Amino acid sequence: KDIEYIDSYYYNKLEYTRFSSSVGKYVGFTERGVKNAEYWNKDASLLSAMKAQKEVYCLNHVPGYYRAAL
Repeated sequence: KDIEYIDSYYYNKLEYTRFSSSVGKYVGFTERGVKNAEYWNKDASLLSAMKAQKEVYCLNHVPGYYRAAL
């Protein structure tokens, strides 16, 4: 429930765009990042693929890492 998948894009150590599974879309932080986010958010297949990444990476791997950390 508390797991969030984040895919961030950086240029010169500055984050310009991020996909967050809790928001469900891309968010831009710079002028160029906002343009990228608007373009990527128009693609429904890309958004559904990114939303599925939460299950692929997080939900399948976290239980094992959580047990190891305890």
